Amino acid sequence: MSLFTFELRSSQREELIDVTERVWAAVSRSGVTDGLCCLWVPHTTAAVCVNEAADPSVARDILDYLRQAVPQRGDYRHLEGNSDAHIKSTLVGAAETIPVQAGKLVLGTWQGIFFCEFDGPRTRRLHVKVTAG
Repeated sequence: MSLFTFELRSSQREELIDVTERVWAAVSRSGVTDGLCCLWVPHTTAAVCVNEAADPSVARDILDYLRQAVPQRGDYRHLEGNSDAHIKSTLVGAAETIPVQAGKLVLGTWQGIFFCEFDGPRTRRLHVKVTAG
């Protein structure tokens, strides 16, 4: 079992950061040939997702939709002013699990892994746990 922690710096309030290469590198360094790669975001206003990475407009569309569905300004009770970020993080989710086979992530042709920032810019962490099995 191997645990890797990546530090990320977001540059905007909301953005999807492609971390696929970093996660691939962690799987390679782990030496695990068959098992699971578990991703965990230890923040309440950020998330992680797997989606299309070939066309950057997909990430923009996801953010645009989330902004419409959960606007930054609303009738929220949380006093910090970032309730929308908490809700977006809950909707997207703080974890992903991806199979590892023959030492590689089992992702679809167009799939990539994105760190989802909803309350930046900030310095964030992404934990990657690779386990054999």
